[in-house]
Amino acid sequence: MTIAEHFESGYIYHIYSHANGKDLLFVEDSNYQYFLARLLKYIIPVAEIYAYCLMPNHFHLLIRFKDLVADNIDDEHQYLMKPFSNFLNSYAKAYNKRYNRKGDSLSRFPEKEESSG
Repeated sequence: MTIAEHFESGYIYHIYSHANGKDLLFVEDSNYQYFLARLLKYIIPVAEIYAYCLMPNHFHLLIRFKDLVADNIDDEHQYLMKPFSNFLNSYAKAYNKRYNRKGDSLSRFPEKEESSG
């Protein structure tokens, strides 16, 4: 596997991220359930999820981006990145509201490794 700089359809990615500092991403069971619901809503339309691992302070996803059907997509990376941005932002906003927090819950955008599928 190599570190990926861009998302491309048809590739398998190991995506992972962690909470800032010693913070937790998942404090109670409902956090895990909400995270998975957001994952299904935003990521299933663009990717197949092969595996996931959610731990109190970080997560791992093994996904393969679906082949693009539309020919009119100018920036494939941006097209595939947008659902991840929406997914993580929706979780972070709900988490911050629930626990009366401000700022980022995650340390920068998730890191990723790629493998041809």
